[in-house]
Amino acid sequence: MAPLRVLCIHGYRQNGSSFREKTGALRKLLKKQLELVYITAPLTVQTAATEEVPNEENNSVPAPGGNEEPRGWWFSDIQARSFNAQQRCEASLGLDESISAVREAVKAQGPFDGVLGFSQGAAFVAMLCSLQEQKLELELDFRFSILVAGFRSACEEHQKFYDAPLQIPSLHVFGLEDRVIPDSMSRDLLPSFQDPQVLIHPGGHFVPAAAAHRQTYQDFLKQFQ
Repeated sequence: MAPLRVLCIHGYRQNGSSFREKTGALRKLLKKQLELVYITAPLTVQTAATEEVPNEENNSVPAPGGNEEPRGWWFSDIQARSFNAQQRCEASLGLDESISAVREAVKAQGPFDGVLGFSQGAAFVAMLCSLQEQKLELELDFRFSILVAGFRSACEEHQKFYDAPLQIPSLHVFGLEDRVIPDSMSRDLLPSFQDPQVLIHPGGHFVPAAAAHRQTYQDFLKQFQ
């Protein structure tokens, strides 16, 4: 049985290389089920800027061998070109560019069975699924989504993504000790999906991949194999 191909969307201040490093345990855990394909966000994060959430996204210094800069999918502070998941804003910067980057990746590297996102990447996955279901992005044809430490964007212009519960099968993964995206923020995203499956782990801001989690991932994925 061929593994399912999954597009991987990293967190804020990460990039495709560093996220690949951080999900090594997941690739190993599900190597028979999944082929993970990583892309890098188009927006460069200024590392010198003093931001509200230091060290966001799992201490995501680019991993050894990952020479790309820290990146993001949109900025909540347009002037500072920075992002904070709890920052309420009217408008954001860069989202259209990021949607284009995903569209191009799907054209060049697709087709994909599913999409997986972490933190800001998981919030972005919810938006991509909404665009897909509204038939606003015809390149997108994901059959399932996995959202790790996801949340609802606090940006006013993004509320259109949460109008109707999404039909796409979804697995929502979050940690009870997550200090970057508290589990309450991940729970707030659940009503945006029709029948969300949930994997809760006792840890913090990372993609869990212990043997104890294998069954939940496999049970979710087997419906698509």
